[in-house]
Amino acid sequence: MIEKSVDLKSYNTFGISALCNEFATFSSHDEISELLVQKESKELLVLGGGSNVLFTKNFQGIVLKNEIKGVSLISETENEVIVQCGAGEQWHSFVLRMIEKNYAGIENLSLIPGSVGASPMQNIGAYGVEIKDVFHSLEAFHIPTGEIHTFDAKDCAFGYRESIFKRALKNQYIITSVSLQLAKNGKVNTSYGAIESELAKMNVSNPTIRDISNAVIAIRSSKLPDPKKLGNAGSFFKNPVIQKTQLEKVLSIYPDAPNYPAGNEHVKIAAGWLIEKSGWKGKNIGTCGVHSLQALVLVNYGGSTGQEVLHLSTQIIQDVKNIFGIELEREVNII
Repeated sequence: MIEKSVDLKSYNTFGISALCNEFATFSSHDEISELLVQKESKELLVLGGGSNVLFTKNFQGIVLKNEIKGVSLISETENEVIVQCGAGEQWHSFVLRMIEKNYAGIENLSLIPGSVGASPMQNIGAYGVEIKDVFHSLEAFHIPTGEIHTFDAKDCAFGYRESIFKRALKNQYIITSVSLQLAKNGKVNTSYGAIESELAKMNVSNPTIRDISNAVIAIRSSKLPDPKKLGNAGSFFKNPVIQKTQLEKVLSIYPDAPNYPAGNEHVKIAAGWLIEKSGWKGKNIGTCGVHSLQALVLVNYGGSTGQEVLHLSTQIIQDVKNIFGIELEREVNII
């Protein structure tokens, strides 16, 4: 059923009020087809968990919320499995379900907000792992034809927080399921970030994938605000990939600048560090601001508009560029 003039405040983790002309949910391919026939609006927006979107105005179109559920085992060998998951499943719940079965590969991606369908679109990543590392394939509804198409990793053209669905094929497909290739006896990845020190706090010397998940959850919970309590969309900016020559200039002034190899004479520098050094960490403008524990996160303290949050992000981008000569790029989808 298509509803008219719906407030999207409860459908985005920023908690921003914005009206859409039409709204409906779907839980199957057939329901998508039916809704596309019935809709009056020309513009279309598909929402999963609403954790990577900032509404800066009312949406003059139809919003379809993906509620395709279900997890199934597609194939199994002695060492690995391929698991298919409905795009409307909550990502973190799916991760915990895989850990319960002792399927390794996505435990480092624990507590990332949003839906399973958004994971390949964003090529989500954290603590040394990206979705492309375990990706097998996905199914997607082709909006112009109503056909179901299958994409493998090469088809998706994964990049840093990028995929073909954010660029060349934007607004042409609705991802309906995602299949991942997970290991039965996979090696844990503890080398990135604060995982090793967190495991030491937990007195864990021989970690399991559940231990890794618990460590990641503890780290994220200590730094990132719960969207149910404080409106936010997680990391608002991407970590910039810059040339090594640019990094050398930064290191000459700030020898402790956190950076990571990015191949081909490039490095990735921490956006949160750049924002903090630019004086923005914990700073508020009206009812929105930069989180006091993690400068990558912009927050809505209550009553902020999307335009106010967008303006805040623009000021941060300008200051970082003026100080470091590095231009930040927003990770959040601006509507």
